[in-house]
Amino acid sequence: MTSERVTELLQRAYSDEIETVMNYLTNSIVLDGVSAEEVKQSLEADVQEELNHAQLLGNRLKQLDERPPASADFEARQESLQPPEDSTDVVSVIDGVLDAEEDAIQMYRDLITAATDADDPVTEDLAVTILSDEEAHRTEFRGFRREYKQD
Repeated sequence: MTSERVTELLQRAYSDEIETVMNYLTNSIVLDGVSAEEVKQSLEADVQEELNHAQLLGNRLKQLDERPPASADFEARQESLQPPEDSTDVVSVIDGVLDAEEDAIQMYRDLITAATDADDPVTEDLAVTILSDEEAHRTEFRGFRREYKQD
């Protein structure tokens, strides 16, 4: 068995991935304008990848005889990723994605450390794989951000 800290981080990561799916999906639907199309398409594709992350995390929790969080356990944390009032405000969505990716990157780094400390190489490997995906998302959205004038 693994440590309580690893289980706690897996459960939080699972919830964060589910919240990200909801926010990416909503933003991919509500954004308007020609400049929004590439960001919308990227968010739509990322929904599937983030959902896959949640499935992987949930399966790992199950392997550890733990239960993935359900809706009653859910606590929303992604304030900056909420859909903008102005549906053409692509920059606020990009900035929200960057915030969420930074949080995810830190989460998976923490999980890697906790899994290493707990001698749990399976969870460590899973976290490294997902971390790579999150860093790739951040790079993509940094590119989108560069296309807009700095505030």
